[in-house]
Amino acid sequence: MAETTQISPKKLRKLRLARKHPRFFRQNQGRGTRKRVKDNWRKPRGIDNKKREKVSTFGAEPNIGWRSAKAIRGLHPSGLAEVRVENVEMVAAAPAKSAVRIGGSVGKRKRELICAKARERGLKVLN
Repeated sequence: MAETTQISPKKLRKLRLARKHPRFFRQNQGRGTRKRVKDNWRKPRGIDNKKREKVSTFGAEPNIGWRSAKAIRGLHPSGLAEVRVENVEMVAAAPAKSAVRIGGSVGKRKRELICAKARERGLKVLN
């Protein structure tokens, strides 16, 4: 999990804009009129594959060089660390400067209690 230290919005914006990476597409995802291959990333493995050989016109491949800055890695776009909660006790245990994401299996009644507790503690609820 990311550190709970808050980054200033100005520094966060600068770190986010410092280096963007391209979208990483699967090989042959744009060929033909029908969509035959989904565009989610899969590593190219063919022996004659130009994308595997890193020919620039065939698109970029994910690698360690595209990783985001350590200060913003794992943070929500708002700059807060995300904490997943399932009940009110987990909200009480969440760090002060964090954003709360309520689990999908939580019902309406408990969701309202969690939201009230988060509002009381000054935490942002993401969903």
